[in-house]
Amino acid sequence: MSFVERHALWSEAQRAAAKRLLEAIESRRIEVVRFSFADQHGILRGKTIAAADVKRTLENGVTITTTMLAKDTSHKTVFPVFTPGGGFGMREMEGAADFLMVADPETFRMLPWAPATGWVLCDAYFPGGKPVPFDTRRLLRNALQRLGEAGYDFLAGLEIEFHVFRLADAHLRPADAGQPGQPGTPLEVNLLTPGYQYLTEQRYDLLDPVATLLRRDLAQLGLPLRSFEVEFGPSQMEITLGALPGAGSADAMVLFRSAVKQIARRHGYHATFMCRPNLPNVMSSGWHLHHSLTRRADGSNAFVPEREGEDLSRTGRQWLAGLLAHARGASALSTPTINGYKRYRPYSLAPDRAIWGRDNRGALVRVIGGFGDPDTHIENRAGEPAANPYLYFASQIYAGLDGIARQLDPGPSADTPYETRAEFLPHTLSEALACLRADAHLVADLGAGFVDYYCKIKEAEIARFNLEVTEWEQREYFELF
Repeated sequence: MSFVERHALWSEAQRAAAKRLLEAIESRRIEVVRFSFADQHGILRGKTIAAADVKRTLENGVTITTTMLAKDTSHKTVFPVFTPGGGFGMREMEGAADFLMVADPETFRMLPWAPATGWVLCDAYFPGGKPVPFDTRRLLRNALQRLGEAGYDFLAGLEIEFHVFRLADAHLRPADAGQPGQPGTPLEVNLLTPGYQYLTEQRYDLLDPVATLLRRDLAQLGLPLRSFEVEFGPSQMEITLGALPGAGSADAMVLFRSAVKQIARRHGYHATFMCRPNLPNVMSSGWHLHHSLTRRADGSNAFVPEREGEDLSRTGRQWLAGLLAHARGASALSTPTINGYKRYRPYSLAPDRAIWGRDNRGALVRVIGGFGDPDTHIENRAGEPAANPYLYFASQIYAGLDGIARQLDPGPSADTPYETRAEFLPHTLSEALACLRADAHLVADLGAGFVDYYCKIKEAEIARFNLEVTEWEQREYFELF
């Protein structure tokens, strides 16, 4: 028996999708298929398999090194993998051993920018068949299962801001290269627009050549494209994706980010989902998560209020209250980089405290819709576009479910979001990690082992950052002292 059969890993729908995948290899003359999984940072990693070996790989998985799960954002392995337990207290993680990427055939795509190339998203298993506990896609599925047991399904749409620059110098000389723990020389780029142009059509036209490349290939991937917009800052744009159920939008986000970067680079551009690039006059980029709940009993929107004059249903208000109650701990998952906290500032169209508002873009959580509006939903404005979508979504689900379970009340709408008295969001990643560790509910739902693992990786990044001498320090102290 194959690995998939032995451990009963596929549903009937996945088995049918695997058959269609193999037929597509023949009919569309596919030469290679990329098998990818989303790591702890939401970055796609994996291997490219020759067409002749795809059937065997689908049935038995493809090996990949467990150290992929032990790396920070500099690709440095931050756990002692050559010690007993590998720093995880798990024999399977010792000695840079292998785990298996097992394809989810329903995610199969052709990559329109890469000739004769297919792509499929994978889940992580140890060779004995046990799921890898650090697989963030699985963590989201666990959260969705819990939500389903409560009688609801999750529906999410995405609003993603990012920057696209023209590549001036890729810095690919040997001296420019880096190593794990010390990335190489940053790219040099030029602007595509001069900035401070929000929704100005003439400025959008400057972005249109790269927007055209992106929309053509993204549409071929089957992503639910809604709008292409010129954002506020120089060389900044926004793309929105329509709502998908369950993990669909999270899968779409990891594919979207990877596709945008690859398409742009092939045509001489650099796309970045870094929140606030260190370039003159740039603006921060956010990732706004629009979501609602669907009742399993009748398919209706559980957030639509029952009476005129109300903003949300009782369920919606309790869910909203849960988001606010856990906003500080969840920040470590919605804003997982040191750089992302440069965005949380007052009067900036970004939140700085745990409040909600009726159609107010200064609040952490914005409520849109109302009585009689079947599209009533919540927009969480906390996220940065570099966030791992599986962890971002899972944090929202667990927080919202706690609000429902405890019948919490979110209080009144904050019409002056930067003056309202409320708990401030964390000011740094270090503070956010401390808030996550202290949030007993999120720790219990995500798993104490996973939270400790995640925080250790992020704390390793912070430790490296704290050893760097910044431009600010040089300006502040070099002459003064």
